[in-house]
Amino acid sequence: MNDHTDSCCGHNPNLDAVDIAKGKMCSKQTMEDIAETFKILGEPVRITILHALSIRELCVCDLAEILEMSHSAVSHQLRILRSARMVRFEKQGRKALYRLDDSHVETIIQTALAHLTNEGCVPDRREK
Repeated sequence: MNDHTDSCCGHNPNLDAVDIAKGKMCSKQTMEDIAETFKILGEPVRITILHALSIRELCVCDLAEILEMSHSAVSHQLRILRSARMVRFEKQGRKALYRLDDSHVETIIQTALAHLTNEGCVPDRREK
């Protein structure tokens, strides 16, 4: 019988490979910062906000309508995204228009979508 396992037999690391990987890896603090970023992105409402803002600038009223949430609930999520430097706003008269902070945020969203499907948005699985 063939033994197909997903781990090494015994402990015999390739020390050259380990040294190369360790030499190119980011610091532990950087890894913790990345993990924190993914925690922030782990909330579907925040991902939806970022996705909407990747399409166009929107104010809190617009986002509240899209998300079917209260203004205060949307504002709370936007504060979290602002503190993580994922979104920023610009006052235009009495409105604050939100946009993605930079192209890296859009890249994160688009890369996740591409990972899930080749077409962009995944059809709603409940629609069948």
